[in-house]
Amino acid sequence: MKIGILREEKKPQDTRVPLTPSQCKAIMERFQGFEVVVQPCAYRCFTNEEYKYQGITLQEDVSDCDILLGVKEIPVQKLIVEKTYSFFSHTIKKQLHNQKLLQAILKNKITLIDYECMVDESGKRIIAFGRWAGIVGAYHAVRMIGFKTGKFRLRQMIDCLNFAEAQREFEKLDLPPWKIVLTGTGRVSEGASFLLEIMGIRKVSPYDFCYKLFDEIVYTQLGSRDMYFKDGEEEFDRADFHAHPEQYKSSFYPFTKVADVMINGIYWDKRIPAFFSKEHLQEKDFIIKIISDITCDIVPESSVPTTLFASSIADPYFGYDRMSGQLCQTFNEESLDIMSIDNLPNELPRDASEDFGNLIISRIIPELMKPQSRVIHDATIAKDGKLTEKFSYLSDYAYKI
Repeated sequence: MKIGILREEKKPQDTRVPLTPSQCKAIMERFQGFEVVVQPCAYRCFTNEEYKYQGITLQEDVSDCDILLGVKEIPVQKLIVEKTYSFFSHTIKKQLHNQKLLQAILKNKITLIDYECMVDESGKRIIAFGRWAGIVGAYHAVRMIGFKTGKFRLRQMIDCLNFAEAQREFEKLDLPPWKIVLTGTGRVSEGASFLLEIMGIRKVSPYDFCYKLFDEIVYTQLGSRDMYFKDGEEEFDRADFHAHPEQYKSSFYPFTKVADVMINGIYWDKRIPAFFSKEHLQEKDFIIKIISDITCDIVPESSVPTTLFASSIADPYFGYDRMSGQLCQTFNEESLDIMSIDNLPNELPRDASEDFGNLIISRIIPELMKPQSRVIHDATIAKDGKLTEKFSYLSDYAYKI
């Protein structure tokens, strides 16, 4: 099998890679009959020279590869007819900005295997950048505390060589006795929790968070049972919630009265109610000052009504006026300050790529070697110019003129 590593050409350019130079070499040494080639690129986090040093061939024309691996969406004009691709297509929620991409994939009889849909037997995703999104997103939340209070200034992680260098910024911290609420228990949230812990921020229970005062900065982490309820039901049924989220209501509202900072790390389905409404924002006892919306779902609804758009690594924050619902100057006394970057792992691309590539080697390459793989089959959105049965629900989106 010949694997081609694509140059990331979506704008703004992403510097991550699905496989690092040493991982490309490891695949060819470990798996018989495998060859890996790489499209040359001037802006990757790993240079062309680093790939050459490991003996990896740089190859502009990758049309002879059996499978092409990328990270972000492939520009329509760059698609190669009847090839097999694997990347994050961001189409399974019918995202409007990628409708033409899926239509072009079908028109060109391309096989699309989406990383986001690769799951184990329990339905848990087996490959993702989520942990690093959580780490970077939580760092942004703390960095924003510094801007809001004027007590400290942290460099942005994109300006650090790697995570080890970013951790040296922690020496600058002078944290106020604020409260941080973190939503979710998956990869993203666990990454955020890890970052807060190594910064020395203590974790407390949701109950203590709401009803106790602290003389230090603390955080709490909320699972589904802490954030949602169903009328008439005393016990939270997790399985029922995941099957029928539209029947539930948000119970996040009390946290808006005690939390200074919100870090949103949940996977959101538009059937799930938003955490709070725009009307709640206007209430005097709504005290959240900073929101780091890591998941940044805008399809077009959002679990966080203040996420008006995705911000960028170059311009990460915007101010939101709670009364008018309009943009305002950041980090003033009245602003609600928002971070909504949708490619956060790209701030630490070398670390994030290393982890992602390890998962490809341990979890995906063995599946590609099987004559029939359930993991690959279930993650295949399109093949031979048609949607697969699992993704037939995308028909109105994929075939709409």
